[in-house]
Amino acid sequence: MKLKEIAERLGCQLEGDGNVEITGVAGIEHARAGRLTFLANPKYRRALATTRAAAILAAPAAGPMPIPVLRSENPYLDFARAIELFHAAPRYSPGVHPSAVVAPTARLGPGCHVGPFCFVDDSVIIGANAVLHSFVAIYRGARIGDDFFAHAHAVVREGSTIGHRVILQNGAVVGADGFGFARRADGSWMKMRQTGPAIIEDDVEIQANACVDRATVGETRIRRGAKLDNLVQVGHASTVGENTLLCAQVGLAGTTVVGSGCILAGQVGAAGHLTIGDGAVLTAQSGVPNDVPAGAQYSGYPAIESRQWRKCVAAFLRLPELLRTMRRLEEQLAKPRG
Repeated sequence: MKLKEIAERLGCQLEGDGNVEITGVAGIEHARAGRLTFLANPKYRRALATTRAAAILAAPAAGPMPIPVLRSENPYLDFARAIELFHAAPRYSPGVHPSAVVAPTARLGPGCHVGPFCFVDDSVIIGANAVLHSFVAIYRGARIGDDFFAHAHAVVREGSTIGHRVILQNGAVVGADGFGFARRADGSWMKMRQTGPAIIEDDVEIQANACVDRATVGETRIRRGAKLDNLVQVGHASTVGENTLLCAQVGLAGTTVVGSGCILAGQVGAAGHLTIGDGAVLTAQSGVPNDVPAGAQYSGYPAIESRQWRKCVAAFLRLPELLRTMRRLEEQLAKPRG
């Protein structure tokens, strides 16, 4: 594909030879001849001196480039779009595999593909063009929208509702029982029936082995455009806001409310019955015992404002030095005065 054609399809301004042939995409440090790369982080600018890429996506303010360039206001986003020009998503022919089990009362929309060893229970409704790859289980009464894609071993439990264009990666579970138990007088635990559904809105992706639990009462809801990374746990009756990112191994205890446009980095843990405001950012391994204001950036455990946390860490690193200084002062004060 000619670079000028890519520029036209991405809506980018071309600088340099538009007749360069582009055969694929790659990162700046590993690109071979014929590849289109990108520069979004200034720390990778040094790689321009050695890259073998044929062309690059870069911001207008990124300065001159040694190779033809496509100027983009968002090079990373346009690189993602360029990937799709060379790597089309696999297509699946409509139909139900002979080894799949689809209940007579289930309704499949036009264009659905149900792969080997899938199970679709009674009263399930699935919209148009859904793909159930293999070993996917859809429990009784689930409602699923159009363009759903469930990879192998994904599970949608009874009564769950899923919107349009939702992706479940391998082993994702929507609507498993919430972790609810009541203690008896003898110290044993009675399992509480989990009666509230899990609701996944449009354009959500839930990645491998992540779990969204159903609620004891009420509902658990993942709002439009949210993305849940591998091994994320969303506890019962929690809410995750629009376009929020929960990165790997984030855990939300029951009844946590996360606002819109938030980022919870890897291994963030939130205690239950708290609210994280819109646009908040929690850095990796933060522990959240209390509410977080909208737009805040918190770190550490217990999570506090990130600038304050960095000062605390700097002070902690100086503790041995401060302890030695304190001991010297104590020794000087203990000396008898003449």
